[in-house]
Order: sequence, then structure tokens, then C-alpha cells
Amino acid sequence: MKITNRTKEIQEKFARKIASKGSHKLRAKKSKEQTVWFGLGLLGLIGWSIVIPTLLGLALGIWLDQKFPSPYSWTLMLMIGGLLLGCFNASHWVQGEQAQIKKMQNSQPKESNDD
Repeated sequence: MKITNRTKEIQEKFARKIASKGSHKLRAKKSKEQTVWFGLGLLGLIGWSIVIPTLLGLALGIWLDQKFPSPYSWTLMLMIGGLLLGCFNASHWVQGEQAQIKKMQNSQPKESNDD
């Protein structure tokens, strides 16, 4: 049986497609920890990274207002400062996670949908 160039090309294309799907399945098995609960935990982590600095600023502001009375509200200023710090922290962390996801996606081979 004589194998033509077209047949070889089809066989190579088929082999690449199978190898690509196999590697995709292996990557999916390795990253199984990313479930719905993982996503919910991530949201909780982001929420706490905003709440903790806000509450710390609030507590420090109340203490300063009691110890050193002034015409300006330390409570309000430090609460807003803590909120901004927490939002910046969460934003920085989310950007790092997005960069890591993008890096993983770019390292994966592209699958062709040629049939």
C-alpha cells in the first residue's frame, strides 16, 4: 500500500491533535483544586484583605479621637485610609493572579480545530 504525501499530512495532523488533547487533559487533572469552593474562598480572601485594614484604621481612629481630641475626625480619615489601602492591596493581588493565569494560558499549545 503506497502512502501519499496527503495521507502523511493527515496522519501527522491527527497525531498533533491527539497529543494536544492529551496534554490538555493532563493539565486539567493537575489543576483540579480550582473548584467552585476555591473561587468562593478567593472572594473571601479578597474581601478580608479590604475589611482588615479598614477595621484597623477605624480602631486606631477611635483611639486617637479619644486620646487627642481635635476638630478633625481621625476615625473617618483613618477608616477611609484603611479602605483605600485594602482596595489597593486587593487590586494588586488580583492583577498578580491575572498575570499568572495569562502566563499559564500562553504556555499552553494552541489547539487547531481543523477537521
